[in-house]
Amino acid sequence: MDYISTRGSAPTLDFEGATLAGLASDGGLYLPREWPRLSMEEIRELRGLSYSQLAARIMRPFVEGSLTDDELDSLCETVYGDFGHAAVAPLVQMDETHWLLELFHGPTLAFKDVALQMLGHLFETFLARRDERLTIVGATSGDTGSAAINAVAGRDRVEIFMLHPSGRVSDVQRRQMTTVRAPNVHNLAIEGSFDDAQRHVKRMFADESVTGTLNLGAVNSINWARLMAQVVYYFYSALQLGGPDRKVAFSVPTGNFGDVFAGYVAAQMGLPIERLIVATNVNDILHRALTNGDYSAGETTATITPSMDIQVSSNFERLLFDAGGRDGASMAEQMAGFDASKAMQLTNAQRDGASALFSSARADQEQTARALQWAYRNAGQVIDPHTGVGLHAAQVVEGIGPGTPIVTLATAHPAKFRDAVERAVGVRPSLPARVGDLFGREEVFSELGGDYEASRDFVLQTATPSAG
Repeated sequence: MDYISTRGSAPTLDFEGATLAGLASDGGLYLPREWPRLSMEEIRELRGLSYSQLAARIMRPFVEGSLTDDELDSLCETVYGDFGHAAVAPLVQMDETHWLLELFHGPTLAFKDVALQMLGHLFETFLARRDERLTIVGATSGDTGSAAINAVAGRDRVEIFMLHPSGRVSDVQRRQMTTVRAPNVHNLAIEGSFDDAQRHVKRMFADESVTGTLNLGAVNSINWARLMAQVVYYFYSALQLGGPDRKVAFSVPTGNFGDVFAGYVAAQMGLPIERLIVATNVNDILHRALTNGDYSAGETTATITPSMDIQVSSNFERLLFDAGGRDGASMAEQMAGFDASKAMQLTNAQRDGASALFSSARADQEQTARALQWAYRNAGQVIDPHTGVGLHAAQVVEGIGPGTPIVTLATAHPAKFRDAVERAVGVRPSLPARVGDLFGREEVFSELGGDYEASRDFVLQTATPSAG
């Protein structure tokens, strides 16, 4: 399988190369040259597989040429045999229409574990093969950081620097990062928003003073391997609800667009999906883009759903590229204009391509709280605020046929946002025993200013050189 950049001028890579590169050298994002397709009969034959067996089957065409079938099977068994629920991603029914897909049974209680546990093992496999080291630089609005750190902590060939916006993640999210004591883990709390942190990370990938010394890699959803692993649970849940002979709709709490783009990939592979609902909080750039074509960044507003407090959704570029005709030169020009002005209008082709599958809705904090209350009172489910945004969107979006199941992705354990949950429903969720004494451990992190140079210099002065 070959991988190309959305901006057209970076080298074509195989799966191993794209995984280790993360961001393309031209600033674009890697995705397959063409989508693998499964027939209806091939999808039917996936029924009854365990999660790890299904994962290997869905990922196989994407890793072709980089992993053997036996290597992939072994990786999937290792990764998904160690989750807190035997089903890995169990479905929970809320009423005759609405379902929850619980994606928080991994080691850090968030959906990011489903992909990042796999990515950590892929890094280890490929780096050992090459006898190389990798310096991971990432930005997090909360859950990516802890999941990525957990996936690579203590690994010999990987060093990780994770930037988070100071004071803008929950106490559980922060402690899941800052209490990990491993020599290859470095936490940086920077002044500003997640968008500022993400901008610093992207700039480092284009900064020769960094890339000339360090072999950089990415764990954010700009890394294709992360999205590949997330495609699996769309198939997994749809098969349990009658797919492929019955269409299913999905509502996805969305910040950086990676999780919902994985649903788009599932649809391109042949999975019949009725709609993908993009659920945003008041930082609603994606809702505006999908509603009227206006992709314009504003000021980031802090909310009770910090993982969605994002104004620039990196993975949206993948959809614009694919839906708009896969013209790398035009995509590069369009994104250069956005980088300069923080505003752009989607083309007619991009709007038409997106509207064929995507709907969207936004939820303010009151609407989010009401969704939490509905889930608790009507279905006995305590859900986190991000999942509440998704549930609100699932309940208000129109145009989904009667009898179509709507699956809301439950992206985090409610105990990660216990204050907000308690205010909404009067119940303070407890952390699962597998998290341990999180609040009894010492925190270690470095506080930095909001300028790019502070982050860059910290990484250069701390990291072990890995490239000449």
